[in-house]
This record gives sequence, structure tokens and C-alpha cells, in this order.
Amino acid sequence: MNQTETQRPDFDFENFTFGVQSTDRMLVAAYQKGEWSAYRISPVQAISLSPLAMCFHYGQTVFEGLKAFRMADGKINVFRMESHWKRMNRSLERMAMPPLPQDLFMEGIEELLKQESDWVIDDPEYSLYIRPFVIATEKKLGVDASQEYLFMVVLSPMRAYYNKPLKVKVETDYIRAARGGAGAAKNGGNYGASLLPQINAKKAGFDQIIWLDAKEKQFIEESGTMNILFILDGNRLVTPALSDSILDGITRDSLLKLAEEEGFSVEERPIAIEEICQRIENGERVEAFGAGTAAVISPIETISYNGKSYGTYLAADAGMYRLKNQLSSVRVGKHPDKYGWNHLLDT
Repeated sequence: MNQTETQRPDFDFENFTFGVQSTDRMLVAAYQKGEWSAYRISPVQAISLSPLAMCFHYGQTVFEGLKAFRMADGKINVFRMESHWKRMNRSLERMAMPPLPQDLFMEGIEELLKQESDWVIDDPEYSLYIRPFVIATEKKLGVDASQEYLFMVVLSPMRAYYNKPLKVKVETDYIRAARGGAGAAKNGGNYGASLLPQINAKKAGFDQIIWLDAKEKQFIEESGTMNILFILDGNRLVTPALSDSILDGITRDSLLKLAEEEGFSVEERPIAIEEICQRIENGERVEAFGAGTAAVISPIETISYNGKSYGTYLAADAGMYRLKNQLSSVRVGKHPDKYGWNHLLDT
């Protein structure tokens, strides 16, 4: 390990922008000649790559996002760490990239967090975001799978991703992903292709967009960079069924399990945008929210479709708030971890 002076004493945990500030150290491992090297932890620093590195040309980039929390007993919890490792390997497989051994991913992140434990503070509104990623580094022009890669992990302080209910627009021109594509993988291309429609939506006064299916453009898939869920009639949690055009969200999966504990009926099925709009027009109670590691739960205030705005249910007794509180309580050790989600570190 290379020692580094910490920025931690001067960091203002009350006023910062997510994603701009990293902690002091990073993890790096290299893949060459068919195997991964041991990881090393060093000060955060620039990396040097050839302009021929294949990540710049053919899209072989994969990332994950997970969080560390300070538990009520002082331990650090990495929430659903093994699930994130498994999902990252599914993404790597889809992008023709080598899988990460479990010990490299999990033990490497554990050691990085132990060295950066001062950045995981005792504050229920705070978490330390963990960004593992793999890029293709072989120096070669020509469409092919790279034979060399870098695996890196950086950490970034985080508070609430969205601090107010969202106004969303249903996207009817662009699509996020099509069946048979790479929509279920966390690869850079999926996010790059989503930027233009999201920029257009923000220019029109919206916070995010709702993606529809590529074939018929009538079935809801995701909202921005999040899974999307609805609560109907106060007790029915409904979300689009997973497919290869929808990311298998770990927050989504957690909420479905907790919802059953809380007495909600849970439905994973196709959801037409017309169904949601019609229910709201009929005066039914419809809650809508996005869910993801970064956002956790982001309530949706209005849905704009074909020039008309539909208001959702946001009152204090909305079920989504109960689910968010339950999930938050599990992650910091205030509610029993029935599913073995918490990966605890002694620091």
C-alpha cells in the first residue's frame, strides 16, 4: 500500500456534490495473459492509457454501484455486496469481458474500505458510494474483444441523490434498450445513449424520463437510470417484469421482498403507460417511484404523456415512504436482516 495524506479532516460532509469528490485511495488490478493480478491500493491518481486502448473505441466498459453504511453498532455494512459482484459478472459476460473472481472483488473492496473507514460516518442520511469498474486496455484498432483489462474501484461520499419529488416525461421518440440488446448490463453505452433524451427532457422542465419498450412503445420499462415501481390502491406493488432490456436492480429486488413482509401484494408484469394514466384519470390512488442504488427511492410527482400531466399520490401515508424507511433500517442495523443482505466489516 502506498500511504497518502488524507483529505478527510477538511471535508465538509454537509455541503458537497455527489460524484465530484473521491476519497483518498483507489484499488487497481490488471488482467493479462488470461488471469487477474492481485489488487493494489494506492493514492487516487490519474492513469495512463494508450490512445489505441480498446475502451475508447468499442465500448467494452462495465461498472457497478454499491454503498457502505455505518451501522448502529459502529461496524461498516456493504449492502448486498455479493449480489453486486454477481451482477457485475453478468454484465462482464454480456460485454465479452473476463469475470472477476469473488475474492478480488469482495476482499479488495473490504480492504479499501478499511483503509478509508474514516469516510464512513455515523449519519443515517449519508453513505459512501462504491464504484467498481472494468475497462478494456489492449492497444489495438479493430473490432474484437480485448485481451487486457483494468479493474478499478473508487469511493465517493453521498447524500440523497434526488432531494425532491420528480417530474417525469414519458419518452416516445427514443428508446433505452431493445430485446436481445445489452439493456440488462451496466455498460457505458447504455448510459451514453440515454443522455440526449434526458438532456432534452430537462430543457423542457422535467427531472427524468420514463422509458417505454422498443417494439410497441407502450409498456413501461425504466425511469431514467432507475427501475420504476407503482403502488396501486395503497397495497399493490406493481413493477415491470425483468427482461434483457431492463436492469436487474438490487434495490428493486430488496423492495419487492420487504413489500411482501409489509403486507403488500407484489406483481411483476407488463405495465402499459395507458393503464397508469387511465387509473390516475379515474381518481385511483397511484404512487410512482424510481429505485436504484444511488437514488434508493425517488418519488415521482407528475407523469407527462402526450402533452398531458398526471399527478400521483404523495401524501405522508404513501406506502413508498414505509418501504424506504424499512430498507434504510435494515442497512444500518435497526431492523433484522432476514435475508443476509448486510456484509459487515470490523474497523
